Amino acid sequence: MLRRFWMLFAQAVTVLLAVLFIVATLKPQWLQHQGQFGKQLASPIVALREVAPGSGSGPATASYADAAQKAMPAVVNVFSGKAGSAPPNPHAKDPLFRYFFGNPKNQQQQEQPEDETATNLGSGVIVSSEGYILTNEHVVDGADEIEVALADGRRTNAKVIGVDPETDLAVLKINMTNLPSITLGRMDQVRVGDVVLAIGNPFGVGQTVTMGIISALGRNHLGINTFENFIQTDAPINPGNSGGALVDVHGNLLGINTAIYSRSGGSLGIGFAIPVSTARSVLESIITTGSVTRGWIGVEPQDVTPAIAESFGLEQRGTIVAGVLQGGPADKAGIKPGDVLLEVNGEEITDTTRLLNVIAQIKPGTQAKVKLMRKKKEMDLVVTIGKRPPPPKGTDNNQDEGGDTQQQE
Repeated sequence: MLRRFWMLFAQAVTVLLAVLFIVATLKPQWLQHQGQFGKQLASPIVALREVAPGSGSGPATASYADAAQKAMPAVVNVFSGKAGSAPPNPHAKDPLFRYFFGNPKNQQQQEQPEDETATNLGSGVIVSSEGYILTNEHVVDGADEIEVALADGRRTNAKVIGVDPETDLAVLKINMTNLPSITLGRMDQVRVGDVVLAIGNPFGVGQTVTMGIISALGRNHLGINTFENFIQTDAPINPGNSGGALVDVHGNLLGINTAIYSRSGGSLGIGFAIPVSTARSVLESIITTGSVTRGWIGVEPQDVTPAIAESFGLEQRGTIVAGVLQGGPADKAGIKPGDVLLEVNGEEITDTTRLLNVIAQIKPGTQAKVKLMRKKKEMDLVVTIGKRPPPPKGTDNNQDEGGDTQQQE
């Protein structure tokens, strides 16, 4: 009888210990107020703080995920193929490298069989649900066929609607349904110091988002394009980002990433994007007419440097006319070499870049009032604006008003 009682007691204790072990393992909080033993089982090894479920890992203002998710579907990868010699690797002739500072022009490329196809990898931005895509002209330059890969995995061939080498922009068209499109931002609301995101496909690793700020606005005299008004940013931009989107913290398009300052081929924190205002103007002109029409007067301008001003006894303002195209608008109006152009339609001319931009915005066929200085005397002339001729193929984009090519250093 005693032996039987002892066995029942032992079995009961065993069951209780098993239950206690299970509770301590699965529901330790049940034992937090059940004595010292329960406290020892329930207490963590060290004191830890954990965020509550659904509250996020930090303040909402520290994340730009919403902006990225809004803009990323509209950014595409652009693959352009052309017959001829190919680079040693898919990125050796990436579009960005064409305009790098410090990229030696005499760098020898590995020879490839003539029947191979060179593939340039760049990016583009869908700006309309109708299938219009903005990218860089040098991404598609000379391509026999162009393929576009969307962020959702779809791929299709694209048609070039038109290009504008002087701003390095191109408009493509794809025929697909349910296309995402980006929202265009406003440059008049952009300030230096604003946070921006650069979206593209750097080095072919896949769609990538980088962050930085707007470092400067209105950058020119870079020798990249004929018409320059760049947004400068320190958001990391690398080969493959050409034609991609520069967006604000709301996911709105501010610019088309175009070039970087680099000695090594990688990002050094100085990147350049074409403003959305310029891109929109070029887009609408190409869609409407198939090309971009700009004003032109046919002169070869030169900045009035301190040395020139001292040599000729000039004030350091305006731009000096180094040459006049015979029979051109300026020649017919009476502008002569040596004249210093001071104003066009009341807008002050500070340098050659300013002259190009002011003249280009005037509709061909209209008359413009030009104030100039000749032999230290100011005078006014009326010039009938002509249509700017397209740049010669196979040359750099940095051209003067007369159309002569200036080689990039």
